[in-house]
Amino acid sequence: MKPVNVIEGAVSVLDRADVDTDQIIPKQFLKRVERTGFGEFLFYDWLRDGEISLESNPILLAGRNFGCGSSREHAPWALQDFGFEAIIAPSFADIFRSNCTKNGLLPIELEQAGCDAIAAAGRASIDLAAQRVGWAGGEAHFEIDPKIKDRLLNGLDEIAITLGQVAAIDAYEAERARFGPPNLAVDRLPAEN
Repeated sequence: MKPVNVIEGAVSVLDRADVDTDQIIPKQFLKRVERTGFGEFLFYDWLRDGEISLESNPILLAGRNFGCGSSREHAPWALQDFGFEAIIAPSFADIFRSNCTKNGLLPIELEQAGCDAIAAAGRASIDLAAQRVGWAGGEAHFEIDPKIKDRLLNGLDEIAITLGQVAAIDAYEAERARFGPPNLAVDRLPAEN
């Protein structure tokens, strides 16, 4: 996973609340197992019908409750593949927020007034280490779980975190091997009194 630190540039505005994951990436495009190639299907129906127009910028500004609906990792994959590195909204669905951070896409919750100011400015700069979003005429602090912040700053997905524990895993496996296969280990436990 690519480390996240500073993200800056133009902002694409999707002025809609309650955007669910099926609108982000419709179900008919979920047959792939790779993380790439989903960007062309982002907001498929809305873009094809001309309901919205959306530029590929580093930052997406969305309405409240963004990413509601069913859990699908494909939604952050599609947003990233389209070119977004961060999403700013007044609120996110919890599972969607978690899926974003596990894939290196930064979700930032800001008050509606901050979102409106960023939309008007059209550009923003996000500093994850400082937990700050800046735009022409203003700035705002955002909250993020310290463990998630560390993972994003260091580009650590769940596999990388697990591999960081390889010494402990090897030690466990070596100790377990002393007792033989797992089904025989029960026979070797001391009897309880």
